[in-house]
Amino acid sequence: MLEGDRLDQISRRIIGAAIEVHRHLGPGLLESAYQSFLAYELKQLGLRVEEQKPLPLVYKQVKLDCGYRIDLAVEDDIIVEIKAIEKLLPIHEAQILSYLRLAKKRVGLLMNFHVPVLKDGLKRIVNEFPDAEWKRSEQSQKE
Repeated sequence: MLEGDRLDQISRRIIGAAIEVHRHLGPGLLESAYQSFLAYELKQLGLRVEEQKPLPLVYKQVKLDCGYRIDLAVEDDIIVEIKAIEKLLPIHEAQILSYLRLAKKRVGLLMNFHVPVLKDGLKRIVNEFPDAEWKRSEQSQKE
């Protein structure tokens, strides 16, 4: 299976699980509740999930071991950023794109649970860098 197809398949499963959580809980809860319940649903589907995964940040010779925390990392490939706010703003898209670049990941899902219908609060963000560059950066990390 091609990498893009695999990521699409995982994304669909995550979105389905998020819709299930939203259908049962509706809007109005804290982000932490949606995060915990979504992680539970994803684990029930057999997916590997890390909650509040530390994301180190390096600037020149300075390293912050936990510069940021990723709400959910699924299958170590997809970053899920959860919000429970009135409206998603461009800064939220920039935030998840920054996480994707820092973590060297391709796909992120931005989910705002504070909406009547979850599909209105979903955004899929893709870090569009060339495959050759992706493979080079993976190789250099392993060395």
